[in-house]
Amino acid sequence: MIHLPLGWTGSLSGLLIGLAFGAILEGAGFADPARLTGQLRLVDWTVFKVMFTAIIVTGTLLYLFRDLGLLPFGRIFVPSLYLWGTLLGGALIGIGMAVGGYCPGTAAVALASGRLDGLVFLLGIGAGTILFNGAYPAIGAWAYARTGKAALTLPQLLHLSPWIILSALLALLVAVVRLTAAPAGRASS
Repeated sequence: MIHLPLGWTGSLSGLLIGLAFGAILEGAGFADPARLTGQLRLVDWTVFKVMFTAIIVTGTLLYLFRDLGLLPFGRIFVPSLYLWGTLLGGALIGIGMAVGGYCPGTAAVALASGRLDGLVFLLGIGAGTILFNGAYPAIGAWAYARTGKAALTLPQLLHLSPWIILSALLALLVAVVRLTAAPAGRASS
């Protein structure tokens, strides 16, 4: 269950977090499918910059709160890796994102912004979910057959301090920002 600082739990906290996340996505221009397809074509790096910044900020806050004793990491669920299922799901989601120009979150933001293609994409996700559910009895054992390391975070897997990992991610973000910066006089992504 999600708990916000004021003791709010469950559906209300999830709704508030979802609305805040949607507002951030909308502010970043992610309700426009050209933004995501531009990232996939490596011509618009806004998606990478925004999402990588969010990952670094979230990781920093999680480990800072852990180090200050404010967040017991034992209560955070880290799923195990199921390699074949992850590869299949990643490929299907990736193809859907490339064709539709949305991920599930940005499709919801697009729909909330009045874009009907967001609705079409969400209906496609629903249809894909129903198809997967129908196929699950045949592919479920295969999808879970190759289990990766049990419930490890990246720092645990690499045997490195989370601060080293976060520093490396920050260095990568800075490098991408510098490499993709538009020359003076040109609009940047």
